[in-house]
Parts: sequence; C-alpha cells; structure tokens
Amino acid sequence: MTGLPWDASYRRDEPAPWDIGGPQPAVVRLASAGGIAGTVLDAGCGTGENALFVASLGLSVLGVDVAETALAIAREKAAGRGVEVEFAAADALQLERLARKFRTVLDCGLFHTFDDLDERRRYAASLASATEHGGTLYVLCFSDEGPDTGPHPIRQEKLRGVFKPSSGWNITSIEAERIETRMHLNGAPAWFATIKRI
Repeated sequence: MTGLPWDASYRRDEPAPWDIGGPQPAVVRLASAGGIAGTVLDAGCGTGENALFVASLGLSVLGVDVAETALAIAREKAAGRGVEVEFAAADALQLERLARKFRTVLDCGLFHTFDDLDERRRYAASLASATEHGGTLYVLCFSDEGPDTGPHPIRQEKLRGVFKPSSGWNITSIEAERIETRMHLNGAPAWFATIKRI
C-alpha cells in the first residue's frame, strides 16, 4: 500500500479532515476507564494525537502510518511536548514486519478506509500478527447509522464478518459512538468495537 495519496493529505495549507488537533474523545474515555494497558500500537496514527495522549499516561506506544509527512509532524509534536513515543513508517497490511506484539491496539479511523472484504480480511490478519493472544483491539470507524455519517460508512455486520473467531478474533462489544472530524461539528456516527485476540 503506497503512502503517497495519504501523504498528500498532510501537505496542504490546512490540516487533514481527520486531524482534530487532539486525541479522539472515545480514546480519552477508554483510557479513563482503564481500557488501555501494556504495550500499545496505534495503527494509522496520522500526526500522532492518540499515540501522544496514551504515551503521556506512561505507556509504551508505537504509532505507525504510511504517510511520512504525518510521522514527521508526530515526531515534532512529541519533541515539543516532551513525550516519549515511537513513530515508524509501516504498511497496516503488513504489520508482521514489525516483528513485535502489543497488548493493546488502537485503530481510530483506519478500518473504514479499506475498500473491499478481501482487503479488510488482510488487515485483520495483519493486526493479529502484531497483537498478543488475549490482547485487545479497539476499532473506531464511521457507521452507517444516523444522519451526516462520514465517508465509507461501515455496517456493523461488516465488522462482525471480518473479526470473527476463525480469523483469530472475538468481538466482545460494538457500541454506538461519535468520531470527531473537522467536517462534523458534533462528530459523525461511529462504531466503537472492542475485539479480543484469541
């Protein structure tokens, strides 16, 4: 997966639509509830706001993205804030190349960018290769329910069809949530899925 189209999103005069200048509120609530533990992977980290927030809590975090410009911005933020966090270029469909396992994995706005079932299944397998058995994956993606949804809305059945026991995953919950963007004043309808690696 080439990073060029994504990289171009970070080279404009204004931030990318999904770059809200802070962590997703859903991630903040999750952390407050004690849902993030151990080593953490932020898949599709963009300019690093979620990774930086989690790292500021004292956890070891790796943020990965295909967009080099986004990663450069993330590293500048980390240095400016004095937060210790690692950022690396990586293809979300080939996370086995990291040769590392994580206890907690965050996907905030990446799953819904994959176009078809085959690509989504490849992504689930890639995530499994980087997640400890018993670890937890959290997916925040646009949903198809409600007005003013974001691009590429996902039906709940599509999440269930990809993250199933035969692929090494077990969905423990899917809840209605909001995903903040620069285009949606009160957030867009989203799913927030809690998925266990089995």
